[in-house]
Amino acid sequence: MELASLLAHVQGMTAIAIGVIIGLGALGACLGIAIMGSKFLESAARQPELVPLLQGRMFLLAGLIDAAFIIGLAVALLFAFSNPLVGVVRAAVGG
Repeated sequence: MELASLLAHVQGMTAIAIGVIIGLGALGACLGIAIMGSKFLESAARQPELVPLLQGRMFLLAGLIDAAFIIGLAVALLFAFSNPLVGVVRAAVGG
């Protein structure tokens, strides 16, 4: 295969991978926060005196869930704007 064809293939597969990383990360973060929020509301309804304690822990966990998604987004942006795989293909082909 020639270099242009290999680079186009790598860039196409990278675009698909970026979509999967961002899509599944967003889906996971949304489901995680939704389940956590529903469990918070259930526990608040059962024991209203624990709401301040549970609320602080819920916001901490929401930040951690969002942080995991943001890390995945940063990796996807790395591949989108400075794809290290293109350099590997160029070095392998010798071009």
